[in-house]
Amino acid sequence: MDLAGQASLAQELRGCDAAFYLVHSMMSAEDEYARRDLDLAYTFAAAARDAGVSRIIYLGGLGETGADLSEHLSSRRNVETALASTGVPVTVLRAAMIIGSGSASFEILRYLVQRLPVMITPKWVSTPCQPIAVENVLTYLTGVLSTPETTGGVFDIGGREALRYRDIMGIMAEELQLSRRWIIPVPVLTPRLSSYWIHLVTPLSNKIARPLAEGLKNEVVCREDRITRLIPQKLLDVRESIHAALSQLESHIVETNWSMAGPMPGDPDWAGGAVFRDVREVSIDAPAWAAFQAVCRLGGGHGWYADWLWRIRGWLDRLAGGPGLRRGRRDPETLRYGDALDFWRVVGFDRDRYLSLRAEMRLPGEALLDFRVQTNGEQRCTLSTTAFFEPRGLFGLMYWYAVQPFHGVVFRGMLAGIQRDAVQIAARENTR
Repeated sequence: MDLAGQASLAQELRGCDAAFYLVHSMMSAEDEYARRDLDLAYTFAAAARDAGVSRIIYLGGLGETGADLSEHLSSRRNVETALASTGVPVTVLRAAMIIGSGSASFEILRYLVQRLPVMITPKWVSTPCQPIAVENVLTYLTGVLSTPETTGGVFDIGGREALRYRDIMGIMAEELQLSRRWIIPVPVLTPRLSSYWIHLVTPLSNKIARPLAEGLKNEVVCREDRITRLIPQKLLDVRESIHAALSQLESHIVETNWSMAGPMPGDPDWAGGAVFRDVREVSIDAPAWAAFQAVCRLGGGHGWYADWLWRIRGWLDRLAGGPGLRRGRRDPETLRYGDALDFWRVVGFDRDRYLSLRAEMRLPGEALLDFRVQTNGEQRCTLSTTAFFEPRGLFGLMYWYAVQPFHGVVFRGMLAGIQRDAVQIAARENTR
């Protein structure tokens, strides 16, 4: 649904007794996220009133009020006020770091600890934080529906213990079975510099890293615990929360990931400009389903076959502020509509036939990469790839002609790798 359209939103909400508001605009609005979040919250509140929604349940952020509150946490407070502006009762649950597979803050923590045995860090590593496991958050979110006393209330939610960020990093290292991490706080690293470092070392975009880094200066611990008596449950400590999240990752059962957030406009509008195409195909001695399965394994830890060129492009994209190759993928084998795939996103999917990827790297234009599989018999198929590029201005034209000579190496290597994988996948299936 369109959260900016009050009338259409009210129509969609009609008949709903309660609405969960879990919206954040960091990925889509960048520096304007606070204003955008406020506008969307006011629109949602008006639509909820018009639709007759009896209550709104909002997941916000912990942190003391005051002038020193970061823009990110101040924005969360302002959204609370906006949601309540039309008189619909709002239940607010305020949380600090949510530990769960796919969570942005969890991914920052994991990648920093994995990649940096020695960390020169800002003073915020000594800030107290009270993380909470995602399963505890979900129990509170669903529990308030059947707990009338929570209607219109504001509640702090947290896990069993409050620790400094440096202590949480130590626990993460132990759970990852890594050697001790050496953490050296210095006073000169600002939140802005921290966000650039997070962007380079972790897969997270600087659009997310900067607001989160700025919020780390604030102490985020529960000031009251009324919710624990209204909705009792076993709260996990930090080690248990991290262990559960890592177990999900190891089992490849991550349902959602921070990288799936952001605008989903679908195919680009190619009207009004020249569109360049690079079309290639290869015959494969394997069924169509095997070829498509091989296509769906691209990216992430599996790579793109002509890996050295892809890695160079990934590093250039990271330096330009894009996602690069570190964003990875939700699952190592399967794809679905909306999945992020390194610096691509799945915008078209027809099993065993068609996969379309939209580029989210920094580009002077719009780009798509399409894969189509055509059956040529029971044990043979043809795989074709088409790279589309609509340049934006003179720099876009220069970019296309600069990278075109490399397409032969990149796409030929990728098709040859898919061809080999498809034959192996089909052979393994035939021996079962």
